[in-house]
Amino acid sequence: MTARKRVAKSASAPVIDPYLPGTGNFGYRVSRYELELEYKVAINRLAGAATVTATTLAELKTFTLDLSDALSVTKVTVNGKRPAQYRAAAGKLHITLADRLPAGAAMTIAVRYGGTPRPIRSLWGEVGFEELTEGVLVAGQPNGAASWFPCDDHPSAKASFRIQISTESPYFALANGRLLARRARAGMTTWVYEQSEPTSTYLITLQIGAYQRHRMSKNGVEIFAVLPERLRDNFDHDFARQPQMMKLFTKLFGPYPLADGYTVVVTDDDLEIPLEAQGISIFGANHCDGKRGAERLIAHELAHQWFGNSVTAQRWRHIWLHEGFACYAEWLWSEHCGERTADQLARHYHQRLAGSPQNLVLADPGPRDMFDDRVYKRGALTLHALRKRLGDTDFFALLKEWTDRHRHASVVTDDFLDLAARYSDDSLRPLWAAWLYSPGVPRLDAGP
Repeated sequence: MTARKRVAKSASAPVIDPYLPGTGNFGYRVSRYELELEYKVAINRLAGAATVTATTLAELKTFTLDLSDALSVTKVTVNGKRPAQYRAAAGKLHITLADRLPAGAAMTIAVRYGGTPRPIRSLWGEVGFEELTEGVLVAGQPNGAASWFPCDDHPSAKASFRIQISTESPYFALANGRLLARRARAGMTTWVYEQSEPTSTYLITLQIGAYQRHRMSKNGVEIFAVLPERLRDNFDHDFARQPQMMKLFTKLFGPYPLADGYTVVVTDDDLEIPLEAQGISIFGANHCDGKRGAERLIAHELAHQWFGNSVTAQRWRHIWLHEGFACYAEWLWSEHCGERTADQLARHYHQRLAGSPQNLVLADPGPRDMFDDRVYKRGALTLHALRKRLGDTDFFALLKEWTDRHRHASVVTDDFLDLAARYSDDSLRPLWAAWLYSPGVPRLDAGP
């Protein structure tokens, strides 16, 4: 084969998501991960055993899992048998079976691995498993899950999780879901969590630090705080209105989508931005300064539990369905509090967008720009334009049906457009053409 032909074949190789062509895997669907981890904070050493339950989607002889090159694999079995071969290279664990599995076959993959975990370098900086001054933070979006466990790291690949983590006893260890057990022995404490709702791998997190856990509220939804004791007074002021946020968002967006409540983590270190995970939001000490300066971010991260975490984009090009909706939730909270209305905020940010480069198409911003602030603000403006067109009654009924119909599922932009069409007697295509599919910023008060 000539070099020219080799390049052509490589260029046409199928990918799950062009925004992240190296992540995601073919041939199977995962339904559950069970992780047994031991982590030594002082030396940043992780030892893990992962059991991945999956079903084959086609006849399978070879397949891959996403796994960071920083972690070494010491043993692999598939349905209790050693494979013919396995090797780890270029962010993938390649497995070749001794015998083919037919389509629809159950597959249990057991992987033992370990090493010194580090973040994965990406277009958007370093993502995944990250050391703090004293502890650990996992920020998985968009492709950081493979930095600490073998997985099918793609947002549409949702599964349930059981996470067992052992670490030194002075530290608090938090993962997603319900805390099932906590056992201390010989200077180590083992924590066991169960995340039963289907969850994307990037939304699975691990937080370890010198933290205390407090119950904030049980006004319909339990709310917890996990943070250093030194920040408790600031937290009680800065995050005091979270129960009211939860009440408003359940009214506007529908029931809170998780059974085991909501937890806010505040790390002892400063963080550039807050982070969302399933049932958890992570803030830095700089967001907890006693001045209530991060309240719009608190609203934003809470809203992600509906928009992004429960209703999740199938492909990253549809990220406005996460960030535009969470940004608009900030404006709705401001309006509810008697501060600037959503319309006032829309006009403010419309003016700012009009003065920014108008070269971004919201429905397909491109990988480099998918976390650009224009995606957030233009997404929120799109929803505001839709709200003005439909009126409040139909607009909020649409949001509730959206979160209910696609609860714990994966969606694309057309799913939202099709549902919205049911709430309008007139065609919404001109609105979508202007806001989603054209780079120019339309007039805020533009007609149909």
